[in-house]
Amino acid sequence: MSTQKLITYFNNLLPLSDEEGDAVARVAVERKIKRRQFILQEGDRCRHYTFIVSGCFKMYSVDAAGKEHNVQFGTENEWLTDMASFHSVHPADFKNPNAGIPSKLFIEAIEPSVILQIERMDLVFLFEHYPKFNRIFRVITENNFIELQNRVLQNISTTAEQRYSAFLLQYPDLSQRLPNTQIESFLGITPEFLSTIRKTIGSK
Repeated sequence: MSTQKLITYFNNLLPLSDEEGDAVARVAVERKIKRRQFILQEGDRCRHYTFIVSGCFKMYSVDAAGKEHNVQFGTENEWLTDMASFHSVHPADFKNPNAGIPSKLFIEAIEPSVILQIERMDLVFLFEHYPKFNRIFRVITENNFIELQNRVLQNISTTAEQRYSAFLLQYPDLSQRLPNTQIESFLGITPEFLSTIRKTIGSK
């Protein structure tokens, strides 16, 4: 079952009791997602934390000229959510599906995928009744923040070749799974420059 994969993920961070595992199984909702299907669009209120059981997603923004800018990729055993939209809700408004700021991001499947989603109120339930999840999701949130911070630092202080090398380290299998256009958007480079970088790295 898909929920067992999520429970195994949690156990690797902080072992769960049987009761805690059962609680996860009750609140995690499985969805099968088609390629190019959205699980979040700009203007939506983000109400879920999404765990990827299988498949691949991209999170991106679209500028005024209609150009996509990839912010993050997600693959198996990773989480995706719009942190700004999800966490913008005051506790008093948790039950209001229209509370919080609209998202500025899209989350779209690059491959057919299976996900598990935990809705905001269910996540709050886990936090209140099983404090261990508060610690677990604190680690998840901190890791996402560190990843974003590293991405910003790379963009302002490294060369395109260094950013591509960092991409290969962070997403070791994605260079074979992603179209070049997605990698170029993530790195902020042209197709020609990506080809040059790959030739340079391949010759070393």
